[in-house]
Amino acid sequence: MTETKFHKVAVLGAGTMGAGIAQVCAQAGSTVVLCDISEEFVSKGAARVQAFLQKGVDKGKTTEQQRDDTLARISTSTDRAAACADADLVVEAVPEDLALKNGIFRELGALVKPSCVLASNTSSLSLAKVFDGVQGPERCIGWHFFNPVPIMKLLELVRTDATSDATIAASQDYGRLLRKEPILVKDSPGFASSRLGVCLGLEAIRMLEAGVASAEDIDKAMMLGYGHPMGPLKLTDLVGLDVRLAIADYLRDELGLEGFAAPELMRQMVSDGKLGKKSGQGFYAW
Repeated sequence: MTETKFHKVAVLGAGTMGAGIAQVCAQAGSTVVLCDISEEFVSKGAARVQAFLQKGVDKGKTTEQQRDDTLARISTSTDRAAACADADLVVEAVPEDLALKNGIFRELGALVKPSCVLASNTSSLSLAKVFDGVQGPERCIGWHFFNPVPIMKLLELVRTDATSDATIAASQDYGRLLRKEPILVKDSPGFASSRLGVCLGLEAIRMLEAGVASAEDIDKAMMLGYGHPMGPLKLTDLVGLDVRLAIADYLRDELGLEGFAAPELMRQMVSDGKLGKKSGQGFYAW
């Protein structure tokens, strides 16, 4: 295995995605600080990592030594400035709020060392807007991971007009060290994965709404007929109906395409709190 390019990594946001990103970076040999706004959040994030690794041990896919070594490389913090000050890489995985993300990166641009790569895990927001006004725009790039991060192989790298070739090359190298398959796309609404994935998910919801078939059979059609590992409705449950609704609304506004108009069934389910796996009920009971 090649030498780790990013020796210290700060991950901002200790939710499902942030915890997964922290885990894979630690497994690759980096020292990781998992940071969030409260002790409660970072404790839950650390617990997510421990539970995921323990499942690997229980299934014989991870040794106890690998589990312990990975956990030893991860620390937690609620002090963003301290967590990022000497980092080689900062990966932001906070909620999909443009103002929040931009504010964080503007703060970090003036705080971190000039060589530090600044990466956003946004799944659809314009990276040009996320990094607007940030010092050192050449080191800014999108790193879109997929859930569950330790298992999913894809890493979607998103370059802005300002992203340097050196930043892209370093991101690709480290992505492979994380045992991911990096793809490179330009900064455009929904990138490649969200634009296609949300479009498929919305049409599946329309089909369910129209009574074309059950959720299970719609998902089976894509799994058995097209080789998808998971159907679009179950995947929407996993991602979160509220998250996908926000992306759909954003893409409709940005692209002006009616295909991204969210079905009424989706809006009603979100209004009723049926958000998918995280709420216990979506198109499936979890």
